[in-house]
This record gives sequence, structure tokens and C-alpha cells, in this order.
Amino acid sequence: MTASAPRRVRVRAPELVGRGGWLNTGGRRYGLADLRGRILVLDFWTFCCVNCLHVLDELRELEEKHRDTVVVIGVHSPKFVHEAEHGAVADAVERYGVEHPVLDDPELATWKQYAVRAWPTLVVVDPEGYVVAQHAGEGHVHAIERLVTELEAEHAAKGTLRRGDGPYVAPEPEPTNLRFPGKAVLLPSGNLLVSDTTRHQLVELAADGESVVRRIGSGARGFADGPAGTAAFNEPQGLALLDDSSVVVADTVNHALRRLDPESGRVTTLAGTGRQWMRGAPDAGPAREVDLSSPWDVARWQGKVWIAMAGIHQLWTYDPADRTVSVAAGTTDEGLVDGPAAEAWFAQPSGLAATADRLWLADSETSALRWVDRDGVVRTAVGTGLFDFGHRDGAAGQALLQHPLGVTALPDGSVAVCDTYNHALRRYDPATGEVTTLATDLREPSGAVLVGEDIVVVESARHRLTRLRLPEEAVEVDAVAHRTRRAATDVVPGGLRLDVIFRAPAGQKLDTRYGPATRLLVSATPPELLLAGEGAGTGLSRTLELNPAVAEGVLHVSATAASCDDDPSVEYPACRVHQQDWGVPVTLTESGADRLPLVLAGLDA
Repeated sequence: MTASAPRRVRVRAPELVGRGGWLNTGGRRYGLADLRGRILVLDFWTFCCVNCLHVLDELRELEEKHRDTVVVIGVHSPKFVHEAEHGAVADAVERYGVEHPVLDDPELATWKQYAVRAWPTLVVVDPEGYVVAQHAGEGHVHAIERLVTELEAEHAAKGTLRRGDGPYVAPEPEPTNLRFPGKAVLLPSGNLLVSDTTRHQLVELAADGESVVRRIGSGARGFADGPAGTAAFNEPQGLALLDDSSVVVADTVNHALRRLDPESGRVTTLAGTGRQWMRGAPDAGPAREVDLSSPWDVARWQGKVWIAMAGIHQLWTYDPADRTVSVAAGTTDEGLVDGPAAEAWFAQPSGLAATADRLWLADSETSALRWVDRDGVVRTAVGTGLFDFGHRDGAAGQALLQHPLGVTALPDGSVAVCDTYNHALRRYDPATGEVTTLATDLREPSGAVLVGEDIVVVESARHRLTRLRLPEEAVEVDAVAHRTRRAATDVVPGGLRLDVIFRAPAGQKLDTRYGPATRLLVSATPPELLLAGEGAGTGLSRTLELNPAVAEGVLHVSATAASCDDDPSVEYPACRVHQQDWGVPVTLTESGADRLPLVLAGLDA
């Protein structure tokens, strides 16, 4: 007698539509009917989002293991205006090595049909075209893999599973010396070292910024120390010189710091284990024993190497003297909050630059330029939060950037900002409090380095370094301002029930061995929106009281749930932490909903 298929909630999957069309399919357009019989994993992502990049890496093993039954489809759903450009999406698909079809949905049509509220979100569609699971955030692929195994058996038995090759068609590679380079540093020799991110290498260029002197790294994704030809990186980014003229490398997807000896070309590991830091793991200790999370840039300041830990919205330090790492600033909550380092919030810090009295940082997701002073206090020069961005010069308090990734200290005490999604080089002068534009018509500038009286800009999406003479006069630009493209949710003023839905993966249960297994943190922009219900608690449901005097705002919700294998005979069960942050734009109206469901894992029944 065969076991019956598990009973699960099923909802008919909406069609896949997107005005931008399809990438990685050889030009073919797909609908759900074309994919019937396959298990679909829809990955709603946007390329600015580091958590989305984590999920891309998590999905690689699933794609390989279940290649003949599972089709992963990326549904690109933009946050920033630049991300709605089809060419930029195509660049991102190549930049991050996406090896599955991608639907470009610049108007968020499919996002809305699937009621998605956060980047990243994964939706599983069974071979008959029904949604059977939804997961927000990262760290869910182990649960999806278990579900896929169940669906394979269930639909093979029903005769509804179709095996075979998927719709992915690899694009033709482009012959350029660099491919989506990230950052650069000036070597004592006068040559330039560049992180050739998409090719997983470092490239030493001659002083002209064009002639290749040598390549360091095998060119394949990997994590291996050794000589230049066999060492391996995984999407390296930031670079900084140490006192001994060696180079520290932010090896981003390996979650590690590496060291390059420019004389010998040998690569060694300074910090990180190769595993991604998860909530609850140690955040200080011997550098080779502590996990890191997507280190994006590095800079020397006050005797230590500071790390822009983009993956968990913090700044860490590496101490070369005792070879330890520790948290220096940030709570891991995502947002823009100034104050003492331990209380500050960041949002994907991605660029660092040090002066004698300040550590400057490009805080990309808040489109902000910020700094840490010598007393450990975090302050903001430009930027207001997660939802406002644009290209506007003038007084810093009203100036706007769009997802900057790099910052460079200039000789006069000002800083140059690689304003990445505005394709511009901007300047902030602390003496006057003014923001100006130095250069436009760059293509996704991601880093810059001073060379004599020039500034050499890493034009990431043009695959080159561009040398500019620092201009004496600013460039005039038309001011534009934007907000995120997501539609607001209509909710009632007064009492609003917030429910975060979490269903532990098959074979697991909530982990209550060391206390509560869940955590919920709620805040609002503006703060006056919430009359009651803000702060942290252990339950995943809460009643909020919304201020009827505030017409609209954003609810910030962060949820965490820990689960472990549900088998008492296993002495050391496998445990997982599921975590997601939501920023939900809301409009208060008497006809709005009195319940706000947010799916962390499962379906809202």
C-alpha cells in the first residue's frame, strides 16, 4: 500500500508577465503552459539587494542537483529607477553569473500578481501550475530542496512530472580585458590592481590603466590559497594596501578577507571561514574561525582594517596585530539611524575611505554618504533612508544620490562619491555642506582611486578604468527625485493586526532549546505613524495602532525564526535561522485592510 501524497495548500499560479521580456532563453518568451510538468522556483529579486545575491548563490546547488526536474526563473523586480532599465538587468545577469532564465518585470506586474512584499522572495510552483510554498528572505533553500524531493516523488507517481533539459540558454561571452570590475588600488610600483569581479580574479594593470601585466586567480569560482595561477576567488570586490605593501582583498562571495603578496603573487586567507555569518553566530574572535557576510570593501583606519560588511549591514574590523575580527558598528538591522556605533543602523555599506579623523562610507541601499568619527559616532552627510533617492545637487540636507557603491577621499578634505545608479561622480565638501557633480556619462562607477592629480574611476558596466582630471568647476545637472516603485498597501487607521507567517520546513520544528525561537521587531517612518506596537518581541503576531493623523508612511518589520531537525534520536540536529526585513509602504484609509500578513515561510491560509 503506497503512502498518500501530503496535503498542502495550493493556489493557482498567476501568469508570468514582464514588459522587459526574457533573458537567458535565446530570445524565446515563456508562459506557465510552456513549463507545465516542471517544478518552478520563482526568485523575485533585484540586483541592488545583497540578500538577493545570497539567494542566487544558495540556488546554484539546487539547480545542479535537480537540473532535469526544477526550473529556476528569476523575476527581476526593480527597487531603483536604474534597475528598471533592461540593459542594466542584462548586465546584472551576466555580472552575477545567473544561469537560469530571467523575466524582466520593470513595472512589477508579476510581483503584484504573486502578492510579493520583499526582496528576495522565493515561490514554488508545482508541475500542475499551483503555488505550494512562499519564502521571504534568504536561508530557505534547504527547505525548498526537501519540498522539491517530495514533489518529484508525488508527481512522478501521478504521471504529471516532465523531466528533461531546461529553457536556459547561455549568452555568448564578451572579449574584454576586464569584466564588471569592482574596485581598484594604486600599488607602490605605480601599477593599478583591479578586482575583476565577474571573472573571479585580480588583474594588475600598467600605469596606463589598460595594459594587463598579470592576472591573479584561476578565473573559476573557488576558495583556494596558493600561487597566482591556482589561487581562487569568488566575486572579489574591495582592495586596500597594508603597511607591508601587501593587499587585503574583500573576497565577497567567499565571505572572507584574503591577502595578496604583490611580489610573489601568492594569495593567503586572513579572515573568514568561507561560510556566511548567520544570526546567533560569534561576531568576534580569531579571524580564521569567525564567519563573515559579503564583505564589500576594506580600508585602513586607526591601525585596523575596517570592513564594509554589506551582507549584515554592519562595519567590522580586522586587527592585523592579533589577527582577530570584531563588530565595530551596526546592529544588523537595515536602515538609516545615526548615533553611537553600537546603536547605528546601516543598509549595505559598500564603499569605504579613511581620512585622519573620519571613516567615510557609501551606504548603498539608503543612497547615503555617512561617516564614523574618532569617538565612534555615526553621522549622515547625504541621504534620508531606504525609499528616497535621485540626482540633486546643493545643500547636503536636500541632496540626493542613487545607490552609491564607492567613496574616495580627496586632497582638499572633500570626498568623491561613485554615485553608481546615477552613472556619475559626485563631491561632498564638509567645509561648505554642499554636494556637486564632478562628472556624468560614466557607467555604473563602483570605485575610484587618486593617481597624482587625476582620479581613476572603475566604470564597472563599461568594463574599464577611466582617468579623469579633477575638475575645478561642477557639472550642471537637472535635479530629479524618486521614491521606490512599490504600490502602497491600504490599511485602516487604528488597530492593524500584523501576522508574520512561518511554517517550519518538513522534518523540522521551532528551536526552543535556548529560549524563544522567534523574534519580531517593528518600527515606522515617520515614527509618529505608530502609536503602539513598536519595538522587539518574541511572538510573530502583534496588534499595531496606527496614527489616523498620519496619512502615509512605511512599516519596518524584521522577523526571525529558528528551526531544527525534529528527530530526538539525533544528538546534534541541523538547525537553521530564517530572517527577513520588510519595508511596507502603507496608506491609511477607512476602507483599508485591518490585517497585514507577511509570509516568512509557508502560505497565508
